[in-house]
Amino acid sequence: MFRPNVNTMSRFARDLAVVFTLCGMLAGCSGSPDTAAPAAPSTTSHPPAATVAAPAGAQPRLAQDPARLAEDLVADERALRDPSTPGPALTQATRRQQVAYRAIGRHPEWDGTIRPGIPAELVAFYDRNVDARRHLATLAEPRDTLPAWRIVPPVPAEELLAAYRDAEAASGVGWAYLAAINLIETHFGSVRGDSSAGAQGPMQFMPSTFAAYGMGGDIHSPRDSIMAAGNYLAANGFAKDPDRALFRYNNADATCTPSRTTPPR
Repeated sequence: MFRPNVNTMSRFARDLAVVFTLCGMLAGCSGSPDTAAPAAPSTTSHPPAATVAAPAGAQPRLAQDPARLAEDLVADERALRDPSTPGPALTQATRRQQVAYRAIGRHPEWDGTIRPGIPAELVAFYDRNVDARRHLATLAEPRDTLPAWRIVPPVPAEELLAAYRDAEAASGVGWAYLAAINLIETHFGSVRGDSSAGAQGPMQFMPSTFAAYGMGGDIHSPRDSIMAAGNYLAANGFAKDPDRALFRYNNADATCTPSRTTPPR
């Protein structure tokens, strides 16, 4: 069983919470598989590509050099913040943004090329995303085989956000922390299956722990499990020490195992 360092785990969850808060949305929260990483940098500079919707089911394609990747990432970040961005284009920008951060997280040698191209108003968001991706990598080890998981569409973003907000109101635990845990554990409920330790549901509770904090709900219900997570964190002193409460969530419930911290690729 993997035991995360309290500073690493809490910092990662904190980074994700800030990312969600800065973004102010959960649009396109269903993840997409990683694409091939961009090749080595070229000397040619290109203007950023327009943010347009890709065909249904198409996976985002990244630019072939880090400098262009940075330009596309900035275009996507701005599209996400523009209220006039059409829904399909918003979804596509979100997906490409996610894949870009995954690639950047795996390649610290690109930092000197990409980060200088990020505008000042987006630097904090960029830094938090990259830091979170790299901390996530330290929580998991590659495996040769995958457990018996099922990959399903996540609950619509507006329903998840409503559940996070309700749990925040009931427990005092910030909604973005609950969203971060939901992402870490099951990628917003899109990864279905029990952990090797027996944790279940979208928030990966041990059945005995859920019985204590779930208020008679369903461990597999996104809303019930999110509410239970808020109750659990509050009972473990989130108001006074969020880092310790986050560590208790993963350590005591054995939900932060290498097989559950990241979705399959």
